[in-house]
Amino acid sequence: MANVQQQYSYPDARGYFGPYGGVFVAETLIPALEELRGAFETYRNDAAFLAEFENELKHYAGRPSPICHARRLSEKLGGAQILLKREDLNHTGAHKVNNCIGQALLARRMGKPRVIAETGAGQHGVATATVAARHGFECVVYMGTEDMARQAANVYRMKLLGATVVPVASGSRTLKDALNEAMRDWVTNVSNTFYILGTVAGPHPYPMMVRDFQTVIGKECLTQMPEAFGRQPDMVIACVGGGSNAIGIFYPYIPCENVRLVGVEAAGEGIGTGRHSAPLTANAKAGVLHGNRTCLMQDENGQVIETHSISAGLDYPGVGPEHAWLKDSGRAEYVAVTDTEALDAFHALCHFEGIIPALESSHALAQAMKVAPTLPRDRLLLVCLSGRGDKDMHTVAERSGIQF
Repeated sequence: MANVQQQYSYPDARGYFGPYGGVFVAETLIPALEELRGAFETYRNDAAFLAEFENELKHYAGRPSPICHARRLSEKLGGAQILLKREDLNHTGAHKVNNCIGQALLARRMGKPRVIAETGAGQHGVATATVAARHGFECVVYMGTEDMARQAANVYRMKLLGATVVPVASGSRTLKDALNEAMRDWVTNVSNTFYILGTVAGPHPYPMMVRDFQTVIGKECLTQMPEAFGRQPDMVIACVGGGSNAIGIFYPYIPCENVRLVGVEAAGEGIGTGRHSAPLTANAKAGVLHGNRTCLMQDENGQVIETHSISAGLDYPGVGPEHAWLKDSGRAEYVAVTDTEALDAFHALCHFEGIIPALESSHALAQAMKVAPTLPRDRLLLVCLSGRGDKDMHTVAERSGIQF
């Protein structure tokens, strides 16, 4: 593990994180991926590009996001102190805007007038529609009909921003199926279209590119923690679906040997029921999905199986390849939280701190709430509060038996 911490330079030139990652796509997409990889390599260290990216993060997205001590919740639980990295305070309400700003700047430099995206919880769709409006792109967002029903407010937001939202009624009608349709669109319209992929999955260079744009989260924490709390946290906790918010806060902490990295998947109705979205926790086998090789929920014939989570953003059968490798290497650990536990954490943060979290973020918070009472009061648990919960009001109300 020491080698992982001291010399972490993944992915390799072929886009692999150990045995995970790579490029598994139709031949028609290879030139587009090579074009994208070339553009990213050109601009990722370009002073003018980075200056514009940082300016947009500061003056448009509202960064840096603060770290907030959940004082009353910590006192209620006893034990360790829970700290919240407030990505919910970003423009559009989640961490997704960080990546969308970066990819939009690339799309403009590449001369692509049209952008497409997939979305589950709708936050990536909203962020994509937002940057498309800012730059004058045509925008199409693919979204499963199941997710459109439970995230109706975000569907309306996307339309207000000028995006076309395309319903996807195939398969489980969730994030996986939306991503399938977005990939088909890109194959068909590759010459004029930039695919703003929302998570650290997909073919190389997407896992690396999305990670790099999201590392602003962890880089800020490295500076903020000593300033506000005198040292780095003992543990960093983040929810994992595809895993972009988690890798964004984990990656800068990989060299910090004394900081535990904990990813929290969606256990749904329980790992034993099969009704979950937790491939790493369930020790699922490696397989190929959406252009990369990763840990994947599948049956004995290698067919992708349906998933379940109360949170649309975690309802995905795979995980970013870097997360799969971080688990195998031992640098990060992965656990799972049930729908009920996430709902309890959601209500606790509302009640004790006056913060309404996204259901995705509530999974990470639930894990912190489990761990805090078992540790001394001077331990620090840093939770990535990846988004706000406005979008989840109907779901929470329905589960609570409340007329919305």
